[in-house]
Amino acid sequence: MAFACSRCMECCRRVHLLADTAAMDRGDGVCRHLDENNAGCRIYDQRPDACRIDRQYELHYRQAMSWETFVQINEAGCKQLQALGVGEGTRAIPASTDNRNT
Repeated sequence: MAFACSRCMECCRRVHLLADTAAMDRGDGVCRHLDENNAGCRIYDQRPDACRIDRQYELHYRQAMSWETFVQINEAGCKQLQALGVGEGTRAIPASTDNRNT
């Protein structure tokens, strides 16, 4: 089971919500590395572990739950973030095919 990231960037627009990502807040809750014009991360290849779902699983959750459960929890969290973005003029971009190792 792959993590089906829709690349909506809502997690990047709300870095202030988590202690692990709050330091990347540019002052308005949005990650300072988010390139909203090109709908992507300016430091994607060097992004921190907190921004890598597979790395978070390996570092913190592997002993507690299966990958499938972890993906389901993260997908539910994504839906909650997307619901926050409704009405704020945010937009999704086409989903990649497999973000398991990204």
